[in-house]
Amino acid sequence: MHPPLKLWRNAQLATCDATSRQVLRGALLTRGPRIEWVGEEAALPPAAPEEVHDLGGAWVTPGLIDCHTHLVFAGTRAGEYAERLRGASYEQIARAGGGILSTVRAVRAASEEQLFDESAPRLASLIAEGVTTLEIKSGYGLTLADEAKMLRVARALGRAFPVTVRTTLLAAHTVPPEYRGRAQDYIELIAREWLPALLAEGLIDALDVFCENIAFTVPQAEVLFAAARALGVPVKMHAEQLSNLGGTLTAVRCGALSCDHLEYAGEAEAAALAAGGTVAVLLPVAFYCLAANRPPPVALLREAGAAMAVASDSNPGSAPGASLLTAMSMATRLFGLTAEEALLGVTRHAARALGLQGGHGTLTAGAAADFVIWNVRSPEELGYWIGFNPRRTVVRAAEVLRWPNQSS
Repeated sequence: MHPPLKLWRNAQLATCDATSRQVLRGALLTRGPRIEWVGEEAALPPAAPEEVHDLGGAWVTPGLIDCHTHLVFAGTRAGEYAERLRGASYEQIARAGGGILSTVRAVRAASEEQLFDESAPRLASLIAEGVTTLEIKSGYGLTLADEAKMLRVARALGRAFPVTVRTTLLAAHTVPPEYRGRAQDYIELIAREWLPALLAEGLIDALDVFCENIAFTVPQAEVLFAAARALGVPVKMHAEQLSNLGGTLTAVRCGALSCDHLEYAGEAEAAALAAGGTVAVLLPVAFYCLAANRPPPVALLREAGAAMAVASDSNPGSAPGASLLTAMSMATRLFGLTAEEALLGVTRHAARALGLQGGHGTLTAGAAADFVIWNVRSPEELGYWIGFNPRRTVVRAAEVLRWPNQSS
């Protein structure tokens, strides 16, 4: 039996492909879960679709991609947020035993069922905004059993919800209490035992490391990257968020998919990212919630030609939220991205940050038939509204999601 052919007509398309085209009288043909043809409706090839959807002239974009989240966690850190309002810094809280370690205690105490139940509403919020693909990192377990627990929950969320989940091992998020003063031993344990074991279980798609004064050094990141490379696992890095340790330059040299945060990056980092094809992932919600005053060097990244993605960074500490549309708005106002850059940052460039370029993030023949139909007059509205979701319909694998308050 052949996969069904469907026609989606009478649309305005923001294709987000290499030419970033806008097709004002466009149509899509999908066969099964993929796009078979896209273009001007007047140029439609001869076809006999089993289904025809008239989109009424609505704007259509690729399904949104949230390429950096810590979505699976337990509890909150609202008390720490209140401390920061009173003047404490993120670094001060972390060095006093709070921060990431606070969430580690909550995650270790939680069952898989509890983690799933607490994380599911956050994922539902992202899907309701048109997110059809996202990354979920571990990093709040910091034992093999608890990291595996988080990653199993992430995989389970991907099975339970209509969304593509990519999982990333971030065991190198901070030094666990058991290894205080022995960070190198911990890194070598991850590289030697945890990474191959979790990969063998099919739980990870990539490896990440927090390279920072309160976390891990560049040489320690290189140990992990070498182990990942030997196993064929793509790598990423939390880089240059609080200082510049040279992490970005090392990550690019190691072929990293992305470097994320980048507030303390400079001209050398921008040039390296562009030349190496590593995506600069910008996380404006964390910048906002930490009351940071040094934005990433967007002008340098733009001038160098580096690809810039935008993500929610959904986490309990520095980015307590689950709204990619809010991140887009913050990226334009706080970081100076254009509306087009913000949209590409949650579509084509976000796909590249996850190693999914070509198959996701664009409306092109051969790509996944994941797209969003919007109640907007122009795509610029996607980074304009705050606290309002203009999504009309989410389509994933050419199937209309029957989501609350969603029309077909």
